[in-house]
Amino acid sequence: MKIESAIAANRFGLGARPGDLEKIERQQPQTWLLDQIQGPARLPTDISDLPTSASVFRKVDEVRREDRDQYGKTVREYYIEQAHARYRAAATSDYPFHERLVHFWSNHFAVSADKQPMPAVAGLFEAEAIRPNVSGKFVDLLLAVEQHPAMILYLDNQRSVGPDSTLGKRASRASSSRNIGLNENLAREILELHTLGVNGGYTQQDVTTFAKVITGWSVGGAGENGRFAEGEPGTFEFRQVIHQPGKQEILGRQYSQSGMAQGEAVLHDLALHPATAKHLASKLVRHFVADEPPAELVDQLAAAYLKSGGELSAMYTALIAAPQSWSSAFAKYKTPHDFVISTFRAFDYVPDEARFLIGALDLMGQTPYRPGSPAGWPDTAEQWGGADALYKRIEWCNTVARFVGSQANPVELGDAVLGAAFQTQTRTAIGRAESSIQGMTLLLAAPDFQRR
Repeated sequence: MKIESAIAANRFGLGARPGDLEKIERQQPQTWLLDQIQGPARLPTDISDLPTSASVFRKVDEVRREDRDQYGKTVREYYIEQAHARYRAAATSDYPFHERLVHFWSNHFAVSADKQPMPAVAGLFEAEAIRPNVSGKFVDLLLAVEQHPAMILYLDNQRSVGPDSTLGKRASRASSSRNIGLNENLAREILELHTLGVNGGYTQQDVTTFAKVITGWSVGGAGENGRFAEGEPGTFEFRQVIHQPGKQEILGRQYSQSGMAQGEAVLHDLALHPATAKHLASKLVRHFVADEPPAELVDQLAAAYLKSGGELSAMYTALIAAPQSWSSAFAKYKTPHDFVISTFRAFDYVPDEARFLIGALDLMGQTPYRPGSPAGWPDTAEQWGGADALYKRIEWCNTVARFVGSQANPVELGDAVLGAAFQTQTRTAIGRAESSIQGMTLLLAAPDFQRR
């Protein structure tokens, strides 16, 4: 069996299940990957069965107002349900490359469950804004993300009031002591993290002006004591009363549109900016090829993106076609997220108890939907290595091996899920293990399995 089949399953995908490598070999690794970025978005049953974010927003708001003691429990239940659905879908997916792309873009456009009410909707943000748009135009993904209530609330854009808006002028005349003013959080993260990148050529003035442009991008039913109560609760709502009117200039370009159209015009231009192309290409190459992205490959992906008019699939296709993507079976160190999913896939097993997988990721420092900042989780070995981190991984390897590992032969399982990437010295060490549980622990802790 060719090494490319193992790379396709373990680097581009989420880890092989028994039987996957043979399927990939028959279909050809590149064809197997390309097929997953064609056609409509794949919606796993586990995800489609989740409630909508609007209904969850309404429910948690109702509980917050009527029964504060119940609020924490309600939010936690939603969080566990969504995390469990995410990892069930990942462990069982027949389209693991597509699923990895969902996780990649969810991390790129990170919201963190560290802030209320994000625990109740972080998984739904991924399902509604990210999942349907991972293979289309980047601008569609960008618009879906920035207009999703979870992103708006996470970065407090519903609180941003244009100084010359109707409400802004009223507050100024009244010399109000209320905290009414411009909030730059969303504008800054769109420029710095979501599109151009930190070295993308924008200025602080661009941030401030863009913040004015997207004033009014809010959520239905937002506000206290009935203020801004119009609109369907928990859905995107444009509020003209707080929008900064007038022509604006960002990155040297004039925008004379009115209302919501002005912000959408800026996002369309940002999506096709060369700095955005390079920023997105760099992150993709870092995620799939090397912690230090080869500049030549980054340029190839960026060029393909711009030539296609911002099609994400053009970058994926260039990535799959690049020789650098297939040059090493062990180029990337798995994050805890990758490690846990690939373990479940290797055993063809999904835990019934969500707290088991959440606890595992929490132990290893990557609690689901809690990156802690809009920058998302780091994507390099430097961030996930270290003696303590390795000890925790081995500890979990041993737990899993005792729990389900006795049901399989570790050498045979290594052949099934690693294929040509299963090294001779690893096979020998496992074969000498005193028990199948010890052998399984060695397999999961081996560099062959810990890297992709």
